[in-house]
Amino acid sequence: MIRIVATFLVGIVFGLGIAISGMADPAKVLNFFDLAGTWDPSLLVVMFSALATTAMGYRLVFRRTKPLFDADFHLPASGRIDAPLVLGSAVFGVGWGIAGFCPGGAIPALGLGRMEPVIFVLAMGVGIFVARTFRNQRDRAAFAA
Repeated sequence: MIRIVATFLVGIVFGLGIAISGMADPAKVLNFFDLAGTWDPSLLVVMFSALATTAMGYRLVFRRTKPLFDADFHLPASGRIDAPLVLGSAVFGVGWGIAGFCPGGAIPALGLGRMEPVIFVLAMGVGIFVARTFRNQRDRAAFAA
């Protein structure tokens, strides 16, 4: 139960940070990408603040032998840069540049009562489903061979 409450509180803090910084507004995000027009550097400030906070958080958390609410840390097994990682990053970047939303900004934006984040989150869900279905079929075919 405490794990669920902690997860909820972390989500609230994250969502508030996104909302307060204005990153739930796709126009603000798209202005960051408009270098020749109405460039808005505030996303850069948000990114560097998040990077600094994350770096400090990792230093504190990894002093512990295990997380507070789990038996082990769940870290990527591989640090390898492969085609799925590069392709996924490219799709993420293109989608962010077109829509002005990333998952971190779209979820809190659902509370704004606008249709754009609803459409984005639905499309993201379909994309996740298609990618997982494709990956599962590929894995089954490789296992059978």
